[in-house]
Amino acid sequence: MINILVIEDDTSISNLIVTTLVREGYMCEPALDGRKGLELYETGKFDLILLDLMLPEISGYNLLETIREGTTPVIIISAMNQVQDRIRGLKMGADDYLSKPFQIGELVARVESVLRRVNKTSPEIVIDDVVVNTDSRSVAKNGAPVDLTNKEFDLLVLLIQNKNVALNRSYLYESVWHDWYTGDTRTLDNHIQRLRKKLDWGDRIETVFRIGYRFKA
Repeated sequence: MINILVIEDDTSISNLIVTTLVREGYMCEPALDGRKGLELYETGKFDLILLDLMLPEISGYNLLETIREGTTPVIIISAMNQVQDRIRGLKMGADDYLSKPFQIGELVARVESVLRRVNKTSPEIVIDDVVVNTDSRSVAKNGAPVDLTNKEFDLLVLLIQNKNVALNRSYLYESVWHDWYTGDTRTLDNHIQRLRKKLDWGDRIETVFRIGYRFKA
């Protein structure tokens, strides 16, 4: 069973996360400060860490520096939701960044997405007549290869792995391009349009007004 370490000093948020993930079939162990989180992490028994940044005893950023020396994936969950905070966390090695307040359904989707990427339980994702292979980074439709650029492929996988979740443009851009999102939507929007055309997925990749895009599963 997947074991998740939740390092979050807000008791109500910690309880909500733990209760939700246990209901989804995961094992969870909470830590309410950075020092306890480090002690639990060093036991080496966790498959994923959910990490707040503003923690007593040891800060989330300092914890992240230690954790990234190993192989355990990390999702940052923080009220520090400025662009520079997200970029700093991702560049320091976090696998994902979820800003507070968040919808609990999005948290579950992010957890599933990161675990799939890390464990690679199945490299093939099959959706109707489209097959996406994350190992070979290839896509086929009706058995015929679909030529995607690296960014188009990364964007496609990110959307699929967060099925039915509205992802904002800043998150999509920073996750795929690993750069600061300045508000210019042209690059992202053009890539979305090309994906829709190449896969004939005009009805699958939905535009979410004033937010971004969602893959409809």
